[in-house]
Amino acid sequence: MPIFLEPAEVIGDLKEFRSVLIVSCPICPPMCVSIQQKSPFLQPLKHGLKTPAFEDYIASIREALAGHGVRSEAFTLRLPFPMMCLWTARQRARILKRAQGFDAVLVLGCDSATYTAADALRGTGCKVFQGMEVKTITNATTALGPSATVTLDWHPLPKTPKSGQFNGPDWGEKSQSTRR
Repeated sequence: MPIFLEPAEVIGDLKEFRSVLIVSCPICPPMCVSIQQKSPFLQPLKHGLKTPAFEDYIASIREALAGHGVRSEAFTLRLPFPMMCLWTARQRARILKRAQGFDAVLVLGCDSATYTAADALRGTGCKVFQGMEVKTITNATTALGPSATVTLDWHPLPKTPKSGQFNGPDWGEKSQSTRR
């Protein structure tokens, strides 16, 4: 299930480090940035599996860090996996190897991705920061346009329904207690 994420202000937390590895999941973060910027999610004939808006977002983080003298690199799990934030042992080994030589890791993903990175890097001394905040789940309509461009039309959820109420009437608190 895709999670709707919003960028968090983290440069202030990272500017004191010498080096930061930016780690991102391949689906939810690019999807959310493309929705927020109202730009295509994928343009495979022009950009392959990269989302231009998300790549620009990562570049802006790297520029801000460079402005503070912080070296940075970006690392992602490029191939979609049914449960992106539940990384396999091989993916965890890859981040552990890639994070060598970095003081901090900035995770662009949900809470689960951040905990996974922290678990993979346990005992290394590398500090892990979450760079996006979970806001809700995502509900969007995908559309395929010219040149195989994939766009997303987000449908914000008004509120989270309570159990047994999905597509049901608007139950008030009083009627909740009388239904039992």
